[in-house]
Amino acid sequence: MAAKTGKSGSAKTKIKDLKAEIRKLKRKAAKLRKKLKAGAAPAAPDVSPLAPAGGFPPLPSIAGVALSATAAGVRYADRTDVMLARLSPGTSMAGVFTKSATRSAAVLDCEAKIAGLAGKGAGKGGFAILVNSGNSNAFTGAAGAAAVQAVTSGAAKALDVPVRHVFTASTGVIGEPLPVEKVTGAIADLKAGLGAGGLEDAARAIMTTDTYPKGASAELEIGGAPIRIAGIAKGSGMIAPDMATMLVFIFTDAKIEQPVLQSMLSNLTGPTFNAITVDGDTSTSDTLLLAATGKADMAAITSARSAAGRAFAAALRGVMEDLAKQVVRDGEGATKFIEVAVTGATSPTAARKVALAIANSPLVKTAAAGEDPNWGRIVMAVGKSGAPVDRDALTIRLGDILVAEKGWVAESYREADGAAYMQRDEIRIGVDLGLGKAGYTAWTCDLTHQYIAINADYRS
Repeated sequence: MAAKTGKSGSAKTKIKDLKAEIRKLKRKAAKLRKKLKAGAAPAAPDVSPLAPAGGFPPLPSIAGVALSATAAGVRYADRTDVMLARLSPGTSMAGVFTKSATRSAAVLDCEAKIAGLAGKGAGKGGFAILVNSGNSNAFTGAAGAAAVQAVTSGAAKALDVPVRHVFTASTGVIGEPLPVEKVTGAIADLKAGLGAGGLEDAARAIMTTDTYPKGASAELEIGGAPIRIAGIAKGSGMIAPDMATMLVFIFTDAKIEQPVLQSMLSNLTGPTFNAITVDGDTSTSDTLLLAATGKADMAAITSARSAAGRAFAAALRGVMEDLAKQVVRDGEGATKFIEVAVTGATSPTAARKVALAIANSPLVKTAAAGEDPNWGRIVMAVGKSGAPVDRDALTIRLGDILVAEKGWVAESYREADGAAYMQRDEIRIGVDLGLGKAGYTAWTCDLTHQYIAINADYRS
């Protein structure tokens, strides 16, 4: 019995020692996690390192557009978070929205109102756009729809605009009721502050995790008449094609029939806003509204194929592409702006599949963050795209550097050259499939530790 008692005591001692060791390891692991958390995500810069030089650009005032912004305290105190735009009678409105199956109450309301304008002339009574940040009013059930009704009705009454002509957009946290009284309570101040200009303040009011307000403009002549286009955007995360949380508002004094305006906007969204991705996540709230006030001294554009229609569409595309790229440059935690250009595809659809497979690949994006010319990850992304691909016809370039061809690494390629290229702030990945004539270009950014930190703390 003594021997058995000794063995039992020895086993108990071992178990006790093991438990003590486990506790010690747990304490060490907790300390390590704390250190990793502190060291893995350095403080985010005040402004993205990829932000356009010179800050917010000078934007022209658009005749027929009055803007204002204020701090309503929707989520944060002392932060400009609501903007209002009043658009003169005679304005044509067009819109494009997220295709998310869980899109917000504001998006559903805007979709219905744009559909109601289809085929009709310019809007009598004018229009209004009311936007808040801090709360997306998404996934809020019947309360969300009631909130939109209250906000649009309040703006319609204050501005003497038909409620069917009041558009609203919300961006921010999902699943929390919109504090309606804060938004409606700000309408009187917003109305009092309406004036020409004000695009920068409006751009700041719609920001969430953005590090800088985004604006772009263009000017052209049609039939000797000067035409102006100016737009603002917000977006930094939850950005992916299908109206990549993004809000965009573009204004012009051009005179364009509503069906033509809508057609132009829909067609130009594909190669601009639907060609960007930050994280592969499509928002519940994406809204793009385009207002043409018709104040320019010109004949109305009645066809997108006319010379005037083509000229305006080219200028509009420039503004849309500029804003889209700014959204990518402000990607959460981004340090690299990446262009993915695919050529030689069998169809535009195939080219788009390949471009987005590369642009959305976490492995490609983290390689860019680490400045690693790991071109094998590009090969992987091409292969998983689902598009027709022939390994031996494939050509890959980093900028002007030929990396791979004919199913193998190029004889001229040197790893040191690729590594030096990846140190740039702007990277171009070129892929030629060698199968056809179609192409597509997408824009994305790298994926860094800071992206995790920003989104882990988003609601705090």
